[in-house]
Amino acid sequence: MSRGVAIIGGGPAGLMAAEAAAQRGAEVDLFDAMPSVGRKFLMAGKSGLNLTHAEPLTDFMRRFGAARARLEPIIADFDPAAVRAWAAGLGIETFVGSSGRVFPTDFKAAPLLRAWLRRLRAAGVRFHVRHRWTGWDGDDGLAFETPGGPAKFSGGATVLALGGASWPRLGSDAAWVDLLKQRGVTVTPLLPANCGFDVAWSDHFRARFAGQPVKPVTLSVGAEGHRGEFVVSAHGVEGSGIYPLSARLRDDRNARLMLDLLPDHKPDRVLKALAQPRGSRSLADHLRRTVGITGVKAGLLRELSTPETLADPPALARALKALWLPLKGPRPIEEAISSAGGIAWEAMNGTLMLKHIPGTFAAGEMLDWEVTTGGYLLTACMALGKRAGDGAADMLGLPRP
Repeated sequence: MSRGVAIIGGGPAGLMAAEAAAQRGAEVDLFDAMPSVGRKFLMAGKSGLNLTHAEPLTDFMRRFGAARARLEPIIADFDPAAVRAWAAGLGIETFVGSSGRVFPTDFKAAPLLRAWLRRLRAAGVRFHVRHRWTGWDGDDGLAFETPGGPAKFSGGATVLALGGASWPRLGSDAAWVDLLKQRGVTVTPLLPANCGFDVAWSDHFRARFAGQPVKPVTLSVGAEGHRGEFVVSAHGVEGSGIYPLSARLRDDRNARLMLDLLPDHKPDRVLKALAQPRGSRSLADHLRRTVGITGVKAGLLRELSTPETLADPPALARALKALWLPLKGPRPIEEAISSAGGIAWEAMNGTLMLKHIPGTFAAGEMLDWEVTTGGYLLTACMALGKRAGDGAADMLGLPRP
């Protein structure tokens, strides 16, 4: 039987699938449509590569919601501790930040990616860039578009790791959806995850405050909430405080996003401060002197409150502690950090092989799951890649180490 494994997609899931299969003795060829691999990985590292999270595994797995039961045994096989050990094996030391997030000591993605690619090449992995997968040829071989014209490849097993639909300019354009549906694979609709939302800002507010961070603030949807920050954009809101709530806000149009602009102040303290005589001071000066509300927070208060609320101290105090931010809907999936939806779990077996396409496995964001940022995305993608790479090697009868 052939020992060949074709990996299509050079993101973290595809690279980890290549590593897992190569370690088992497979002859691995990795194909990517872009001129180089790991482009989204490098983009994720621009603000500091968040590899994983150091919280207890039970808490870690809670983040995955409905997909937890499917992902738990897969992540247990390559958990956060294993991610850190894997990075150390590449010569990249990591540390745990104050929030529990795990980063390389230099915060950079490029050194880790270079070390990873060196190890993969040393293991015999062959890279084929500028190879855009277009499906299968008449003999069920893999078909590609390349700068030199159409190309074909046949191997013993295939791992698809083509990403979702976010950041298509980096290679994740979801062109695979129709190809798999034509083969009978169930694919749930792709939706933006970890995304911003549109807000109907006034021209005045947008011109004055777009690009400014709002912090500290507590953001909540019903009983679910957390302290954090977000950024006012020209279109609406985005940022780390919004992303953990984005799935609920996206799926439930009746969900209301509430802002506590004074998370360190008790409601009675806010009311007592605002009830002080204002005299001839302006409202802006009164807010600044009594409760420290200035700048973009003062702008939000005026933008989202009625004149009657602003003129009534008890109503104003309530607004400062529970200011409703009306959202029109999520920003386009192309702008999202990640995507939800994808290949249905029921369309795969336990090794992530597609039931309708024997010998073809899938990994990473192509599958139907989502999770907030914080190292969870990257860890899950690599764990899924390892499971698919091992599944391909198992199918070929290659021994486990």
